[in-house]
Amino acid sequence: MLKYLFGVLVLAQICYPLTSGDVRAGLTVATVLLGVALSVSHAWVSRGPRAVAALVGTATAGGFAVEAIGVATGFPFGTYDYSGELGPKVLGVPLIIPLAWTWMAWPAWLAAVRVTRSRTARIALAAAGLAAWDLFLDPQMVAEGYWRWHDPVPALPGVPGIPIGNYLGWLGFAVVLMTALSYALRRSDPSPSDGVMYALWIWTYFSSVLAHAVFLDLPYSAIWGGVLMGAAVLPLLLTLRRR
Repeated sequence: MLKYLFGVLVLAQICYPLTSGDVRAGLTVATVLLGVALSVSHAWVSRGPRAVAALVGTATAGGFAVEAIGVATGFPFGTYDYSGELGPKVLGVPLIIPLAWTWMAWPAWLAAVRVTRSRTARIALAAAGLAAWDLFLDPQMVAEGYWRWHDPVPALPGVPGIPIGNYLGWLGFAVVLMTALSYALRRSDPSPSDGVMYALWIWTYFSSVLAHAVFLDLPYSAIWGGVLMGAAVLPLLLTLRRR
């Protein structure tokens, strides 16, 4: 089942740059739903209900809380708001948004678990990888008009519309999220079934670089994300190659 979910997710992401308008927005929502279904299902199958509760409690509930605070106060991501294209909102936050945190937090954590046995190093690597993913996510979503910042300066060179403080906010919350997840999980060892999550993590990286560089006309986010998320993905690739 997990492999089929992953396959459908890949197909949806391949179709994304070939569409536009409402179809593209629908694919965005569908991709997140497929992704969170994959991550939560894997947590259940590989580590049981405690892992699901830990993931949902830290990433889903925590993601919604930090987004609601962000929309209301401008902390920690800067002052921003969401359009209505991503579905229903609660406290100004589309319900799909915390599910996106959940979708990518799980493979980021499992990749770090595979690379190192140190809790501190796992938290640092997983948080850095999750935050670096936003170097692809935010430029893509801002270009589509799904959300916008009121004062998007200073921004990274070549990536206008998103303040640098947003990425720092992502990193700060990612550290909190991964720290909480590491203590909430009873077991933190690799599982034989984790391969599909490694595939998701690696696919997300390489497909994002390709999409931004070739299909979405976002070459600078391809570079920034390629370098910084690549630094988090490379240790996993080296570990898998050695073992």
